[in-house]
Amino acid sequence: MLLEVKSLILLRQALGRLEEGFKHLPGWTVDIDLNDMRTVLSEVAERMQDNFPYQHPFYAGQMLKPPHPIARLAYMLSLWINPNNHALDGGRASSAMEKEAVGEIAKMFGWETHVGHLCGGGTMANLEALWISRCRRPGSKIVASTQAHYTHQRLCDVLNIFFEAIPCDRHARMDLNALEAMLKEDEVGTVVATIGTTATGSVDPLAEICALQREYGFRIHVDAAYGGYFTLADSLGVDTRRHFDCLAEVDSIAIDPHKHGLQPYGCGCIIFKDPSVGMFYKHSSPYTYFTSDELHLGEISLECSRAGASAVALWATQKLLPLVKKGTFAGYLDCCRQAALRFFRNIEADPRFLPAFSPELDIICWAPRANRASRISELSTQVFEKAASENLHLALVTFSEEILAQSWQDITWDQDHVTCLRSCLMKPEHLDWIDRIWGVVDDVAKKINW
Repeated sequence: MLLEVKSLILLRQALGRLEEGFKHLPGWTVDIDLNDMRTVLSEVAERMQDNFPYQHPFYAGQMLKPPHPIARLAYMLSLWINPNNHALDGGRASSAMEKEAVGEIAKMFGWETHVGHLCGGGTMANLEALWISRCRRPGSKIVASTQAHYTHQRLCDVLNIFFEAIPCDRHARMDLNALEAMLKEDEVGTVVATIGTTATGSVDPLAEICALQREYGFRIHVDAAYGGYFTLADSLGVDTRRHFDCLAEVDSIAIDPHKHGLQPYGCGCIIFKDPSVGMFYKHSSPYTYFTSDELHLGEISLECSRAGASAVALWATQKLLPLVKKGTFAGYLDCCRQAALRFFRNIEADPRFLPAFSPELDIICWAPRANRASRISELSTQVFEKAASENLHLALVTFSEEILAQSWQDITWDQDHVTCLRSCLMKPEHLDWIDRIWGVVDDVAKKINW
């Protein structure tokens, strides 16, 4: 595998263009010792070899997607300025780029009016959404499914909000009957709907949750950290598309550009449909908000200093690859989705394996077939380890008996959980590599021969 480096020539050219903007200043340079730096960088390169090949199509394990070359270049370019997007005095251009980039994400969900900003990642985005929920509905409960990211319960602990988990159905989606039963019994302030759960990529039934909102009056926060961008995809199932089409109706959305948005890590996003929630962020900072009467991003975020480089990289990526249906970026998402469907069809057709859930996005959960849950877990671990020795990197995930018993009715549940294999086929290149990936899986299965 060769690392992509030919684009670095564009960085040198762009740096020259950037420097033209400061030619009115007196001359000044930084004195550096290239030999010492070369030694340290060489050691860094050697240390970094101790990684899985996340950028290679044979990495099909966790949610790790390489940034687009334009994002890498724009991020590096901005570091010669190193803007801080807290106040305009620290990052005028990058703050404007952040507002534009976040505006494009909001439009992707059908929102022309909104308030929002970038943040460190999905955890911080969800924290802000839950905090606003507490401000809007103090003393009320927040609920999410048992397959929602663990961060929601943890953040509710941080915010001193009562949290309760809603059971899931056999498709790993929030169970609507259980949700309505809770709505009838308790004061629920916010329902968190997950659009692309971390373990399975399942999409909670947002259309029906919106219908319940009209009856019970709770807020809806959507955790779309993983799956949000799939609203642009053409290849979603009919039922899944129905839920994505309701995103314009919710109160807030968290999305992670550092997942399917092709960005380096450290780029999450939170947006609210009602701009008036900005009043809850109001605070005084006379030593930072003094250069302009325009909105400083620090006035609508909980974080203070934030990397302007993230905004620059996101803006550049969305300029090159606009967030529009049937565009190049949307086509990348459809490639991931088609790769998952092809892999799933292979699993379904092979008697050696058990599919766990039909994929709604680009995540596949599956397992070696056996008659006992404990044996399935053992074989899953063996396949995981043997595949890694063949340079194919998968992931492991554990599910409760409750969620899989209806689908796996012929299994003896000699333990209350089972370990399965999980594959995130989130690189568009995965579509062209499915046959080679499956070839390794087939070879591994023959060697284990269970």
